[in-house]
Formats: sequence, structure tokens, C-alpha cells
Amino acid sequence: MRASVGFLLAIAALPAFSQNPRAYSNKLAPYVASPTRVVDLMLEMAKIKPGETVYDLGSGDGRIVIAAAGKYKAKAVGVEISPKLVASATADIERAGLSADARVMQGDILQTDFTGADVVTLYLETKLNGELRPHLEKFLKPGARVVSHDYPVPGWKPTRVEKVEGRVMHTVYLYEIQPPKK
Repeated sequence: MRASVGFLLAIAALPAFSQNPRAYSNKLAPYVASPTRVVDLMLEMAKIKPGETVYDLGSGDGRIVIAAAGKYKAKAVGVEISPKLVASATADIERAGLSADARVMQGDILQTDFTGADVVTLYLETKLNGELRPHLEKFLKPGARVVSHDYPVPGWKPTRVEKVEGRVMHTVYLYEIQPPKK
């Protein structure tokens, strides 16, 4: 019993947990890395041009950030709630020599300002994509692209859907932000 109470007190003392109890929950978006073939397809579908800004929301180990900056010469920013994953991704970015063009910051994706993003990548569950949709509509300019791995964005119609076959079937959804209707 004492061990359980001690564990709960230790978790509650973590800064991210006390600010956002969902931070360490896997109910909305557990950390699962996107396979390399899926990452490659996501970035190819987004048609990233050198110098464009890419945000990876729920960036995990930073593999999309690293690929966007390394292969596509984009300015890449990851947003991740887990301090451990942020530290690991930051170390990988430094090892890859991409610190000038890539970074992963700790934060809540629903409270992040990503004004200026040309591309946003997601590997979140449908419910969280739905919560995120108004935020995407607020910050993204017409022509921006959103690419989601496995989970659609409720209420949006994808402009392209691709399957990645393998041991597990993956689906990649591409959305393009349209100008507001008059």
C-alpha cells in the first residue's frame, strides 16, 4: 500500500503530469513508432520543398523530424509530451548533425502554436485528431498539408489515401487546407 501511494505521489510530482494529467496516459495516443516505410510515404505525400516548415505532433522518437530535415531539407519541429522521448529525440538530432534545422520540444499539442507550418504530420488516434482539428484550422494557412498515419481527421475529406502493406497494414491520409468558404 505504501509503495502504491509513493508511486502515485511521485507521478503527480512530475511537471508534465501535474500540468496535464493526460501526459502519461496511453488512452488517446500511446507511443508507437511509425515504420520507416510509412514515414517515407508520409513525407513523400506531403511534397515537402526545401525550407518549408514541418511540425510532427506527438513526435515520439523524432524519426519524422529527422527525416524531414535530413532528406527534404525542411525546418522540422516535433512536439512531444514525454520528457524522456524529447531527450532521446534531441540526442538523435544532434548525432545526425541536424540541430540547425530540427528540434523536438516538450509540450501539449493542443496548446502549441504552429502558425507558419507548411506540413503537419500526425500519428494520433481518431479522437485526438478530432480534438486537434479546430486547432489545425485556426493555425494552418491555405495550401498547408496534414498527413495522418492510420487515423483519419474527423470531418475532413482526404485528398489522397495510400496503403502500406506488410506484416501490418498501414493507411496514410493526406489533407490539404482549403481557403475559407465565402
